[in-house]
Amino acid sequence: MSEIRVVVVDDHQIVRDGLVALLGALDGVEVVGSAEDGRDALHVVAETRPDVVVMDIQMPHLDGIEATRFITGKHADVRVVMLTMNEDDDTVLAAMRAGASGYLLKGSGADEVHTAIRAAAGGGMVFGASLAGKVAGYFSSASAPAQALEEPFPDLSERERTVLQMLAAGKSNDAIAGELYVSNKTVRNTVSAIYAKLHAAGRAEAIVKAREAGYGRD
Repeated sequence: MSEIRVVVVDDHQIVRDGLVALLGALDGVEVVGSAEDGRDALHVVAETRPDVVVMDIQMPHLDGIEATRFITGKHADVRVVMLTMNEDDDTVLAAMRAGASGYLLKGSGADEVHTAIRAAAGGGMVFGASLAGKVAGYFSSASAPAQALEEPFPDLSERERTVLQMLAAGKSNDAIAGELYVSNKTVRNTVSAIYAKLHAAGRAEAIVKAREAGYGRD
């Protein structure tokens, strides 16, 4: 299995260098670049095309959320994991809507960061233990869909609806491919088509929209 290519983005050099050293020592991870702010991150990502970006939020020139929006919008195959001190509700949800595939607090252990990077690279989503309840609470409190005659998201095909249901249930691309007996590439193409039809910046925003429409509810 090839190594997961990672870019580290943080405006504090000591933190950035520490993350580069930490991640570079993890099995199956290769740090291919680093950036000191969101604007620099856009150039580094374009040059190195990593699998995962580990992104701080509060940075000069371009913050992590806006940088994530640009990156996930332009590079659909690049995943972003936020690693920050900020845990307020609005920021967590803004990161999800921008397309982040994970959200961890600084101070997370190496194992937790490693798990998040692997999950993001595999098409999944991970939130730190202290944030998982908050995210679950948002999904559970999302407004129930209005009873209407029309099916939500009429532009989706039946296959795309099935995949969206599975996305909303929190399943990774690998799990979806296994259950539908199709290749991972087919799932990635279907997910990309769903993003386009839902006008979603990435996986997190698609899941939010799907959950608000009643998808993923048992």
